[in-house]
Amino acid sequence: MASERAVESATGVGEADLAKAFQELAKGERAAAALENQLTSIEAKIEALLAQAEKEQEDLEKMKAQRSETGECSSKHGADGKDAKGRS
Repeated sequence: MASERAVESATGVGEADLAKAFQELAKGERAAAALENQLTSIEAKIEALLAQAEKEQEDLEKMKAQRSETGECSSKHGADGKDAKGRS
């Protein structure tokens, strides 16, 4: 036991200090794991939103293409089918 005390006083680190350091390390690892889980969840939500936005953009482009093919969009008429004076 005398040798343990000699080592403790020479290094300045006791078993209690090491135990506390390991506890804090474990607490930090749990916090990091929780943050990783939250980040993974946020990334999944972002990916879903991006996929939805891309689909809506494609649908909008298809609608525009269909309108131009059917002649609904002319230089004379706007999206509501009326000219600048409000006439159809």
